[in-house]
Amino acid sequence: MNTDMLDKIANGQGFIAALDQSGGSTPKALAQYGIGEQAYSTDEEMFDLVHQMRTRIMTSPAFTGERILGAILFEGTMERQVEGVPTATYLWQTKNVVPFLKVDKGLADEADGVQLMKPMPDLDALLERATANEVFGTKMRSVVKLADPGGIEEIAAQQFEVGQRILDAGLVPILEPEVDIHSPEKGEAEERLREQIVAHLDGLADGHQVMLKLTIPSEDDYYASLISHPNVLRVVALSGGYSRDEANDRLARNRGLIASFSRALIGELSADQTEEEFDAMLENAIDSIYQASTT
Repeated sequence: MNTDMLDKIANGQGFIAALDQSGGSTPKALAQYGIGEQAYSTDEEMFDLVHQMRTRIMTSPAFTGERILGAILFEGTMERQVEGVPTATYLWQTKNVVPFLKVDKGLADEADGVQLMKPMPDLDALLERATANEVFGTKMRSVVKLADPGGIEEIAAQQFEVGQRILDAGLVPILEPEVDIHSPEKGEAEERLREQIVAHLDGLADGHQVMLKLTIPSEDDYYASLISHPNVLRVVALSGGYSRDEANDRLARNRGLIASFSRALIGELSADQTEEEFDAMLENAIDSIYQASTT
């Protein structure tokens, strides 16, 4: 493991940029950016366009390791290049931003109030490729819709089971059991999820650390016990559909919790902006999220 990357993630001031929209969410991300489905006819063309968008973000002077600790990449982004070098290498060597890789294959159908992750039969091979690309860690998402005890127990067990495989491969997993911000049982779901997470954290071997990516809680500082847990490297928050202003306001009230935003980071960027307009918009977004992450 790269100790410089580890130190930056553990002790750095800033946030993690989520640039990992995958096959299912890519058309929406492109449309938000101003590129409609008429602009491409194949998945390869679609992914080329979204890589151009991500390249524009990563090469912007606003996007540096001074405020951005890490960036989460989609598999196709990791396997492409930025300015002639592999994306993960570019991020770390040129921008001083720690690369992570999204490894899940999407969500299963809802059952027991949750959506588990779909099977990942090629996970071991993907982790090998990530290691070869000098990626530091991974991210995988599942979703809690209701405060069903059995469903939440299952979602935590799956996250930690796969997380252990990732630890064993020498990478740091970001576990992301998202609680839907629209859940009518959000507070209760967060209570049960926290209980399950603590139980699994206590079962990790000494020296094994995971990261957690969680919905900004309904109660301020609700995840303080997770942030301070010896088996947790860092706790980051997803924006979850909140506007950037609301996500930042909520985040700033949670000490030690930092952002890992996607839509709230890139939502105002557009393909038809000039470079000056694009960089200014990204600068504004990055600065506001940085401020909320360091309060």
